[in-house]
Order: sequence, then C-alpha cells, then structure tokens
Amino acid sequence: MKDFHGRVAVITGAASGFGKAFAEQAAGLGMQLVLADIQAEALEATVAELRARGAAVIGLRTDVSQAEQIQALADAAIAEFGAVHLLFNNAGVLAGGLVWENSEKDWDWVLGVNVRSVIHGVRIFTPLMLAAAAADPEYEGHIVSTASMAGLLNAPTLGAYSLSKQAVVSLSESLYHDLALVSAQVHCSVLCPYFVPTGISQSARNRPEQLANAAGLTRSQAMALAQNQKATGSAKVSAEQIAEQTFAAIRQGTFYIYSHPHAMGSVRERFEAIVEQRNPPDPYAERPELREQLVQALRS
Repeated sequence: MKDFHGRVAVITGAASGFGKAFAEQAAGLGMQLVLADIQAEALEATVAELRARGAAVIGLRTDVSQAEQIQALADAAIAEFGAVHLLFNNAGVLAGGLVWENSEKDWDWVLGVNVRSVIHGVRIFTPLMLAAAAADPEYEGHIVSTASMAGLLNAPTLGAYSLSKQAVVSLSESLYHDLALVSAQVHCSVLCPYFVPTGISQSARNRPEQLANAAGLTRSQAMALAQNQKATGSAKVSAEQIAEQTFAAIRQGTFYIYSHPHAMGSVRERFEAIVEQRNPPDPYAERPELREQLVQALRS
C-alpha cells in the first residue's frame, strides 16, 4: 500500500499505546478512522482529539475477545465509510508468572484478547478486503497484527503471554501465504516490538470482573509484572517511532517488523538451537546476576 490518503483504517486497542500512535499517524496521512477500545472514556478522548485535528473518525467501545463485537466493528466501518483498507489487530494484554500458576481465568483473558481477537479480525475483515479487491483493480488492503518479540522468544515467567504472541506470529505467517494464493492486492505484516512504554503492564485495569482472580497475584506473577514495568519504563523507543516504522513497512510490503534489531541476536540463537537440537539457550547468559536474583526470590 503506497497511498493512504482518503483510505479507511480500523484499529483495535486504539485509545493508548501503539493503537493511539497508529491512529495519530493514520490521521496525519489523511486516513478515515474506525477506532476500537474497551476503555470507553479514553476512546472518547482519542476520538475527540483526532476530530479536533480534522480527521474523519468514529469510535466503538469493543471487547475484542468477542466475535460479535468485532463483527459490529466491521459493520460500522462499512456503514460509515464504505470500505476497509487497513486493519490493525493491535489490542493486547499482559499476564506473567510461572506458567503452572496461571489460572484458567488468566488463560481465558490472555488468549481471548491476544489471540481470539486476531482470529476474529482475520476471519471477519479478510473477506471484506478480498471482495473489495475483486470489485476494484485499484483497491489495496493490508492487515497488521501486533505480536511481540515474545512471539519469537520464550522468557521465564512470561509463558502465557509468549504463547499468545507466538500464535499471532504463526497466524500472520499463514495469512501471508494464504493471501498470496488468492490476491495480489491484499497483504499483511506482523509487528514484533521489544520493550516500549505502551502501558501494557497496566492492562489488568481493563480485565473483566468475571475473569478476575479472587486470590490476587502469586509471587512469581508480581515479580513478572514488576520486571515488565521496569523494562518498559526505561525503554528508549517510543510508540510513535514504532508507528512511523510500521507505516514505512506497509509502504514497502515488509512482513516482519522489528522495533529493536539488536534483539534479533537472541532470536537467531534460539532458532539455531532448534535446528541443532540443542536445549533452549539461557536468556540470562549475559546477566547471570538477574537469574540468581530470580532463583533466590522464588525459592525462598
């Protein structure tokens, strides 16, 4: 996709973090916007900000884990703007801790938001894009799904999150191959950012009451959350920079989008271990004191 002006972008998780940065970038390029988020007040504020800048934008409070609400989002986009050209499957949440300590509710929450939302987005929006492409040889469509560097690596105490993001990478790769079989006008990318201050470490604020754990966080879950807050809080790359990089990748037809190229060394080491049938490499090899701190805290 080379030209964004006048085209329609649908963005989930649009009231903060990457989603809001995508919306601001898209508005600056003259796109028409359909924004979705579970945070009603933050979504209303984002819509108002963008309208004040002259953007054509609507917002719908959306629980992305629910298929019927993603369908309603698609219906609203078609009713308001007549088409969808760019979809950002972006909404995401974070849960950590020793993998066996994740409750059934933890899994339902993480997989619902991080995986099922992408499934719903691909299942519902892709046929709309393909139909538009069949009707108009000038149509261009693109789907970007937000995974994570955790979609390519497995770190201790992030099992549920890593599983969900690796599912997004896998689904995106399958979508890439499937689209190539049927259309030269609709494409896709997967975004794999590293630590960026997006607010995902506070995602529990939007966790549905019916999926809350009455017992609260375990020690390992609290430690995982604190580690993520520290890492994202000190991150140097902003969501706005990632948005610029993502739109550049869409223009260039780039599938894999990385925010921190230096982190790819660990990815290479992981895949070499798989190919060579070695055990998973130690993620703390260069910082053994961190592993020791974690071991002492969890065994005490």
